[in-house]
This record gives sequence, structure tokens and C-alpha cells, in this order.
Amino acid sequence: MTDQSTYRVIQWATGGVGAEALKGILTHPRLELVGVKAFSADKHGKDAGDLCSMPRTGVIATTSFEEILALDADCVSYMPNLASLDEVCALLRSGKNVACSPFLFYARNLPDEQRAQLEAACRAGNSSVHGTGIHPGFAGMVLPLAMSGLSRTVDKVLIQERADWTFYDRPKITFDNMRFGAPPAEVGMDKVPFLAFNATLFADQVRMLADAFGVPLERIDIEEEILAATEDHDIICGRIEKGTVNAQRYTWKGIVAGEPRIEIQALWTVGGAYPEHWPAPADGWTVTLEGEPSVQLHGMTLASYENAAACNIADHVHASEIATAMQVVNSIPAICAAETGIRGTFELGNIYSGNGMRHLLSESFL
Repeated sequence: MTDQSTYRVIQWATGGVGAEALKGILTHPRLELVGVKAFSADKHGKDAGDLCSMPRTGVIATTSFEEILALDADCVSYMPNLASLDEVCALLRSGKNVACSPFLFYARNLPDEQRAQLEAACRAGNSSVHGTGIHPGFAGMVLPLAMSGLSRTVDKVLIQERADWTFYDRPKITFDNMRFGAPPAEVGMDKVPFLAFNATLFADQVRMLADAFGVPLERIDIEEEILAATEDHDIICGRIEKGTVNAQRYTWKGIVAGEPRIEIQALWTVGGAYPEHWPAPADGWTVTLEGEPSVQLHGMTLASYENAAACNIADHVHASEIATAMQVVNSIPAICAAETGIRGTFELGNIYSGNGMRHLLSESFL
């Protein structure tokens, strides 16, 4: 019999992805919003509906961590710009499950001390934790496992993300975190903490897939290539000067039996032509399984595939924020129903839209 319990949820952060998650919680038939954690003073005291262009809810946002911790809730949808293991552990100890998008995509591979801290918090609160999103998350964890159901054997997994940041209107992430527009000598995983942290997230996907497929992972080899713009480029959130970074390529290769068997490629550009010597999948996410038989799927988020006017790379950015949020929101019932502890993608079962096509049946969703 299918569990149809309703779960009380707190939304943590209301930025681009967080606001989309807030909408998702408010329209999900099995979720009830009971709290909102905001970070800016101008959002404190605001109704949740006002923070995501929805009707007023009576749920008021707060910047107080103590107020959030004291709430009676089944799950926290955790989406800050800067993730904190201590915050997550406090939420877990308070009895709240945590579904998060910024990290913990395969938390079993945390350093021993951090993993023990997380496991102890889960035991103390009889709670569970799961990290997901679109990538890392769906494209690199859910999709390869689902595709493998079509194959008798799987010899190699290749996950490619090609992303044009030209239309991504988040200057802090583009310039401060990713360091696009900086001198090439200042960019790289060994120079930028955000890029180093990012590397651990994609490595988590490699380790999760190795465990899911039941193969011993010997090591993960990482490669990077940083390229500079050959001319000036104006982008939606600023300017890329000639000679500064406008392309970054990262590759994570999971070595099994001496060969690269699980590979993730991040192919990121902003302004200018795509590098000719790079792999050239279509924009979005391409997952290829070599095996018997081999399978390849490509994914791209847009506002519409029927409305040609909506099918552009600029819209893809917003659609990806919705998809990232909804992968987390739609995972909440499974996370709440899961056994206590750190839960991996392959332990939660199929995640699907809780709202489905219900919005077609009610004018309240239009």
C-alpha cells in the first residue's frame, strides 16, 4: 500500500532556487509549509507567499536559527548559498529530516570525523539526510542508475554537462565563486575554495555510482583546463575582459580495475566561442552508458518544448533552478519515510512529481 502521509516542511533560504522550492512546497499535495528561514533583514517578517509570488500563507519568514530549530517539522528543505555541516547536524538532532541541494550528495564519503558527526546527529534525532539537485543529483546519480535498467552489463558511464553561463544572472556566483573574468593564474581547484568544494560534490557522484554498481573504486583522477577570452564579451551580469577566464573544463575519472570507468565532464563557458578541442555534447546533460546494450540520453530544461519562443538558453537557466528545487522537494516524502541515517539516491526509490497533473484540475493553481 502506498504511503500518503502529509509532511510538515521548513524552507531554508529563498534565493533563486529556494524561492522555486517554496512554490513547490506550497503546491505539493503531501507537504505543508510550517516555516521559512530567511537571511536578509528585508525578508524577516514577510509572508512566505510574498517571497515567491504566491498568495499569502500565514507562514512568516524569520532570520532566527533558534526559531527555526524550535519548530515542529518533519523535514527541512535546506538550500543556503553556503552550506554548514553543523547547521545540518543541529536540524537532524532536533528530529527534522534534511533534504539539501548544496552538498551531501553522497555523505557516506565524508571524512571519517564529519561522517561520524552526521551519523550521530541522525541517531539522536531519529532522522535522515539526503542531498540532491539536478547536477550533482538527477543527471549524475538518478539518471545513470535508471538507464542501467536497460542493460545486461555496464562497462563505462560518461556524464557530460555543457553549460553556457552567459545568461546566468547571478554575478556573485559567476564572478566571485566561479571566478569567471579573473586572470587565469588565479583560477583552479587549488586556488579557489568554491571550485575545490565543487570538486568534492562531483567526486561524490563517482563514488555513489561505484557503490551502486558494486565495483571497487581504486581512485578518482581529476583534470582541469582554464582558458582565457580572446576578446571582450558583455554577459547578462557583467563583462568578461580579453585575457580573463571565460572557459573552465573539469573531469573526474573513477578508476576501476586500472581503467577509467565512471567519468564526469564539466564543460563550462561564458561569452565567446565554444573551445574547438573540447568534447562537444549538446547544451545540458548527456549521459552515456557503454555496455550491452549501450544507452545514451540527453536532458535539457526549458519552459516549454511546444512553444518555440520559450526554447532558448536564457530560459534554460531559470528552468534549471526550478528543476534543482523540485528534485529536492519531490524527494521529501521518500526522505521522511526512509530509515534513519545517511540515505543515498539508490535507497530512496523512484522520485516523481507529487503534484503531477493535478494543477490541470484546479483553477487555484493557474
